[in-house]
Amino acid sequence: MSPGDAQALIRRAVHNELNSHDGLRFRFTIRKSDEKGITTKEIVQTADGDVARLISSGDKPLTAEQAAAEKERLDNLYNHPEIQAHRKNREHADESRGDELARVLPDAFLFTYAGMAETPSGPSVKLAFVPNPGFTPPDYEARVFHGMAGEVWVDQRQERMTRFDAHLISDVEFGWGIFGKLFKGGTILVEAQDVGNHHWEQTHERLNLTGKELMFKDLVINTTEDESNYQQVPNNWTYKDAIHALENTPGK
Repeated sequence: MSPGDAQALIRRAVHNELNSHDGLRFRFTIRKSDEKGITTKEIVQTADGDVARLISSGDKPLTAEQAAAEKERLDNLYNHPEIQAHRKNREHADESRGDELARVLPDAFLFTYAGMAETPSGPSVKLAFVPNPGFTPPDYEARVFHGMAGEVWVDQRQERMTRFDAHLISDVEFGWGIFGKLFKGGTILVEAQDVGNHHWEQTHERLNLTGKELMFKDLVINTTEDESNYQQVPNNWTYKDAIHALENTPGK
């Protein structure tokens, strides 16, 4: 595969990523580990935004007090649609920022063929990437690409990105809600797969980053998220339907 073919493949993969709004909704679990500890939540996607229920803390079942607090939170959410509306707006803003960063990937890096790999969704084409010296970031957030190198894997059949594995090869400035600098040596790993009916979701994320926030506050991000147990739910479910479903699920 020539560098031109590799560049064309990543352009198609990004196009597919940005035009993948099939309207399907899913229910799944997400286990997150960070400096605050380990939590597992059950998530239901709806047109009104995602709804979450905490089902374990520290890999242990919720105590009676924790379970009662979670029920009270969901009951309050049910009775106050404005809370869910605010959450949906925040989700939409995050998705829009992610889409903008994905959109510039083919221009931000130079790609070369690096072999093949097997993934849960089938064989993927491995592409190595380095910063494109001719790339001009369209905004402050995209500046981070100047200091990244690594590999991106593209599903051979569906041409969707299955893995983004990057490391920082230099200190970089960034902007994503907060502003500051990320230090050389940090790593970012994101994996995705087909969870059913050709619907793709992120299933693993590992961030190991250090730096400085604005005003010289130390920044340490050491987070792992794993998503699993995907089950499709009706597309017309509202966030209140999601709350009913979550409250009727036994604790895990």
